[in-house]
Amino acid sequence: MSNPSMIHALMALIAERKANPPAERSYVVSLIQSGDAKILGKIAEETAEVIEAAAEPGEEGRAHLVKEAADLIFHALVLLGRHDVAWGDVEAELARRFGISGIVEKESRASK
Repeated sequence: MSNPSMIHALMALIAERKANPPAERSYVVSLIQSGDAKILGKIAEETAEVIEAAAEPGEEGRAHLVKEAADLIFHALVLLGRHDVAWGDVEAELARRFGISGIVEKESRASK
C-alpha cells in the first residue's frame, strides 16, 4: 500500500515498537510492556473523557470530542497490537456486519 491510512500506519508503528523497542523512551512500548491492565485503564479513562466531551457545546466541544475520540482509538489500537490482532481483522468483522441491522446482529450473538 503506497499511501496507508492513519490506522494502518499506527498499527504498523505499534507492531514495530512491539517487535523492536527503540532505545529512546516510547509511550507505545511502555503501554505494551505494562500489560493489559494499564492499557485497559487508559481505555476506560479515555472513554469517560469522550463521554464528557460529547456533552460540551459548540465548536470547542466538537474539537474536544475529536481529540478524546482519537485518544480512545489510539489506546484501542495499542491493545489490538499487544494481542497481535491485525487491523484487517477488525475491518473484516465490520465488513461482515455491514448492511446487517445492528439489532439483528446483536441478537444473533446473544443466541450463541
